[in-house]
Amino acid sequence: MAPCFLRTEPLINVPMTQESEARLVADVHAVLGEGPVWVAAEQALYWVDIKGRKIFRIDADEQLTTWDTPFRVGSLAPRESGGFIAGTEHGLAHVQLEAERFELLFDPEEERETNRFNDGKVDRQGRFFAGTMDDEEQRDSGAFYRIHHDLSCVRVDDGYRVTNGPAFSPDGRTMYTNDSARQVTYAFHFAPDGTPVGRRELARYGEGQGYPDGMTVDAEGCLWIAFWDGWCLRRLSPEGEIIAEHRVPVAKPTSCAFGGPDLDRLYVTSASIGLSESEKAMQPNAGGLFMLSPGVRGIAERPFAG
Repeated sequence: MAPCFLRTEPLINVPMTQESEARLVADVHAVLGEGPVWVAAEQALYWVDIKGRKIFRIDADEQLTTWDTPFRVGSLAPRESGGFIAGTEHGLAHVQLEAERFELLFDPEEERETNRFNDGKVDRQGRFFAGTMDDEEQRDSGAFYRIHHDLSCVRVDDGYRVTNGPAFSPDGRTMYTNDSARQVTYAFHFAPDGTPVGRRELARYGEGQGYPDGMTVDAEGCLWIAFWDGWCLRRLSPEGEIIAEHRVPVAKPTSCAFGGPDLDRLYVTSASIGLSESEKAMQPNAGGLFMLSPGVRGIAERPFAG
């Protein structure tokens, strides 16, 4: 998501925390923190700094490890075969962090020269869904792709300005995506062949509400969405109703993921890009990783089946 500068006001008639309940976990000052994913086998959270070209890991003892990347990584997910699959500025890649190996696999968008991969997640069947976007945010050239275990790749939706998400319902029958620039959240259902179809507008947001960025789903089937320039996360019902709002101490929360032994911790990534010196002084931990206790649990995420 690119920097935007909106002043936000609280929503009316929505339960909201008046002060941030989020605790700073890692003060990494990411330029564009994104893509948190909890790896249960390691009891650790991974996330990226797209613009800063870094991958972070924090374990249950809050010990931080950092890797530099040779190119911008938008998202990553663990693979059953080991390592990670990642969406990057040059296409999809296989990443082995311990060996510091970054192997480009293929680019499904060679003809869209200004595009890069942004957000991505694994669905309940073990397929990796990832979205692309125009790096200059001027064209509606973003699309979502489904990558199978054999690395076959299918474009499943198109025409986005800034893709974010996806997220998947607990039963795996519904996929959610965001077009952040258009301030809209979409929902799809899956056809028998595994293709998301029937795109419908689940929620649209107005001036002062911020931009829907990365998201996840809790065990009750509700969406948790980070709102860029919104200073908050919002919880939406499966019908698209905003039912709660949780403030964070930074203007640009970017994404969220459940983690912890009981999946009852909600980790929140953030960005510092585009902030003036005075805004940085007001948000000294912008770009950090935060954690809050939302009172609900998440769902164990599958690794990519490849």
